[in-house]
Amino acid sequence: AFVSSSRDHKIAQLRLADIDTGAVRDVYKEVTETYYESGFDAENWQVLHATNEFIWFSERSNWGHLYLGDLTTGEIKAPITTGNWAVLQMLRVDEDTRTITFIGSNREAGDPYFQYLYRVSIDGGEPELLTPEPAHHDLSLAPSGRFVFDSYSTPTTPPRSVLRRANGEVILTLANTSLDRLLAAGWVAPQPFVTKARDGLTSIHGLLYKPSNFDESVSYPVLNYLYPGPQTGSVGSRAFSAARRDKQAVAELGFVVVELDAMGTPGRSKSFHDAYYGDMGDNGLPDQIAGIRELAASRPWMDLDRVGIWGHSGGGFASTAGILRYPKFYKVAVSGAGNHDNRNYEDDWGEKWQGLLETTLVEETGSGAKQVTNYDGQANQLLADRLEGKLLLAHGLRDDNVHPSNTLLVVQALIEAEKDFDLLLLPDAGHGFGNSRYFMKKRWDYFVRHLAQREPVADFRFAANIP
Repeated sequence: AFVSSSRDHKIAQLRLADIDTGAVRDVYKEVTETYYESGFDAENWQVLHATNEFIWFSERSNWGHLYLGDLTTGEIKAPITTGNWAVLQMLRVDEDTRTITFIGSNREAGDPYFQYLYRVSIDGGEPELLTPEPAHHDLSLAPSGRFVFDSYSTPTTPPRSVLRRANGEVILTLANTSLDRLLAAGWVAPQPFVTKARDGLTSIHGLLYKPSNFDESVSYPVLNYLYPGPQTGSVGSRAFSAARRDKQAVAELGFVVVELDAMGTPGRSKSFHDAYYGDMGDNGLPDQIAGIRELAASRPWMDLDRVGIWGHSGGGFASTAGILRYPKFYKVAVSGAGNHDNRNYEDDWGEKWQGLLETTLVEETGSGAKQVTNYDGQANQLLADRLEGKLLLAHGLRDDNVHPSNTLLVVQALIEAEKDFDLLLLPDAGHGFGNSRYFMKKRWDYFVRHLAQREPVADFRFAANIP
């Protein structure tokens, strides 16, 4: 059994192949208006040969759920799970007991991104919650299905690791993590927040970082870190981490740092994820701006006259788009390895989120026909004349993921528009230079100088054990 996909990702087809004859039989086809996905970082389908059935994942109800199908007729017989919550990943299908053990989210109160373990009958019914602690659960199921390793935590509470039976019963505590040494060293936790998206209705979630010597009487410039997805978001896992990249380090330089998962990112409903399908230039930026504005409304120490933005790869694409599309809001941007025009990135990426390339001819008075495509709106180089603030573009010349030509297109357009900007080319760097010592300091210095309007420390050096 296998699943094939159309080039535009709108069709997924479950098929059975006869290994003796090579004959292939179509079993079930799902067609979507945007793109089909089989869960979150997982392939959530399985053929049950013993009962002539198949399990299928679909977001047809606007939420990711499992369905039971007939292998002979190719018809969906019934939903296995239902409701305004999401199945993320099937861990085990037990055909003898006709149960499915899976990871889900959005079902329990609190942070919708917390992941929990559930068990449900293949024949439907109410799922059984196996990990009730209100936290994010990192889970590993034993091959036998009899035991579960569970490490649960939140962005502000350290992990507790336990061994559970298949029914969720804790049989052994393996580790309890203490924050004592971190707190003694001056560590401060990020602050989870909930705010509203561009529509003023949809809740969006994120983390806020403040300096350890925070003083509410001080006005702090704001830095917006983002990764627009659409395959993941800015915050990433809700599991505890002592350091989330260098965001707290940046805050210690006298900034408030905000990261939030905007609409257009996964882990919520299908409509949430589809928010800017076909318009990748959106990048969730309207939600970033709306969220920061709402946060600042109750936090007068956030200075909205001094807002900067940074990101890497897709975040480099988005941070550049931010300062070009919203020059009155974002005053300084640092862009690393951005895929600034997805016509020049791998076709599978752009075609999934933007759609297949479509070209039309538009008649213009006095100049004949002009070629227009559905990708023009996402191309940063076409917005170069809008630059008002300070922009640092950076790219590794050995980047075999996002070719440096993506950044050079923007560079040439900025030159033609006679705009001042800064460029850093790293001759021996590939794609992942965002956390390298040289670029990290360059980025810090850029925000200190142009957003905080102070001179950075000239002779600062990282400790020798920092890569």
